[in-house]
Amino acid sequence: MFSRRTGDTRRPRCRTPPRGGAGAVTYRAGMQASPSDLTGRARLREAALRLFAERGFAATSARAVAAEAGLSPALVMHHFGSKEGLRAAVDEEVLARLGTALRELDPSGTDLMMSLGEVSARMFGADPVLRGYLRRVLQEDSPASAALFGRLLEGARAELERLIATESGHTDADLEWAPFQMLCLIVGPLLLEPVMQPNLDRPMFDVQVLARRSVANQRLLRLGLFGADPATAGDATDDLRAGAPDSATATRRAQPTVITDNEIPH
Repeated sequence: MFSRRTGDTRRPRCRTPPRGGAGAVTYRAGMQASPSDLTGRARLREAALRLFAERGFAATSARAVAAEAGLSPALVMHHFGSKEGLRAAVDEEVLARLGTALRELDPSGTDLMMSLGEVSARMFGADPVLRGYLRRVLQEDSPASAALFGRLLEGARAELERLIATESGHTDADLEWAPFQMLCLIVGPLLLEPVMQPNLDRPMFDVQVLARRSVANQRLLRLGLFGADPATAGDATDDLRAGAPDSATATRRAQPTVITDNEIPH
């Protein structure tokens, strides 16, 4: 899955304030750290996740992150070395959460789309902060954005290879494009949420909405956009398995149909 990059492995020196006492931290939506992870480093990372999602990386200062976490700005440098190091730690945490969810995909071909819907629900349904972070980062035109997408692509490809090894019926999968398609199905609605949601009567990451979308996606992949006749749907699959047409065939198919005067009804 998503391999963890080598990073700062120093143990944090700051102590976590006791729960309920002075300086105790209230964890809001999007903060999924376990109790054992409530260190100063984790608090800074989760504060950065929230602020980067809300304001963007460029508009968020290390001082603002420290204030959000209730810690000294010096601890940002102590734990992460720089604001860029903090961003890298946030990305690692996001990838770890996504990797955990993707590993729960059902390898059954007939249920794969439903499984993707369930994964989307677990990853994004109750975590608007994670949705906001990924949406903002993936829409950036930056090396960090491209690097994060590349890591997502690596994880999707590894997961598809696992599914292929588990389910022999997937041996003809296109491992160049299938990972892109998987990410489009999972992340695409997340990116379009601001414009899709006003056109829906329920939250688009509601469990029932995701289930219905998963059924529609499954039908689309199996039968095509207009619901091809199941009796002939295999023809398209056979054509795909046969590979792309040769250049002569492709050229012939691309030629416009010429109708002579004799063929025009008068």
